[in-house]
Amino acid sequence: MMYLAHTAHWQFLGLMAGMLAWILIMTTLGLNEWRLWHVADVSVVTSGVAWVGIWRACFYSHALPKLENCRSISISDSFAPAEIPVAQVLMALAALSGLAGNISAALAMRLAYFSVEDRRNIRRAFVLAGGLYLLTGMFCLVPLAWNMNSVLNNSTIDFPPEFHLPAAPVRQRVGSAIGVGLFASILMFISGLLFLCYHYAWQALSSEAPRNTRDPLHGPWTQTTMAQGYGLPNGDNRGTDNPAYQSDEAS
Repeated sequence: MMYLAHTAHWQFLGLMAGMLAWILIMTTLGLNEWRLWHVADVSVVTSGVAWVGIWRACFYSHALPKLENCRSISISDSFAPAEIPVAQVLMALAALSGLAGNISAALAMRLAYFSVEDRRNIRRAFVLAGGLYLLTGMFCLVPLAWNMNSVLNNSTIDFPPEFHLPAAPVRQRVGSAIGVGLFASILMFISGLLFLCYHYAWQALSSEAPRNTRDPLHGPWTQTTMAQGYGLPNGDNRGTDNPAYQSDEAS
């Protein structure tokens, strides 16, 4: 059996970072503050700022019956630019792959912290966890970068009239959701690299050096039996198997 608990401390930190990153990805998925739209007409949007996320657009208004007004954005809406439905799909995939990565990483750490018979299993577990973490980071980073680029270019969105939002804002700012998502992506990449760089996972059992045949802890051992006493009924040889004793007796 192999005990590798002392070799996986950095990978344990990677698991903690991966769990935190997954929580932050779920937070990013639910936040509305992907884009902050500053509008000139405050007759409806009395706060002067609207939050445009990947699932809904919201703003505060004292002119409408509800203080906070939100409209959902569906993946099938024709007015939504390409980066919004792509973000909906990729962020959902990031949540699923991040969960799978955390489960795989937990199983890999279980193999490392307890005795294992076959190193091939621990190698597959660590590689799978690292690959899923990197894939999750890519799923999260692509929509974040695309939406941030649209904000920096002040791209327009042709909202329907029921949204009460202009197609072109006065200016846009990057929302807090993108910052949270970028931090989560960085943590995912770090976790993935830590698991893929676990060098014990890349060593096959066949690469182990042969054990020392004279090592008393690992064998091989030979079974020896003492000669039975002869001439005495209770098997006590009284030193008769000693050559020196026999020579003295013969003399």
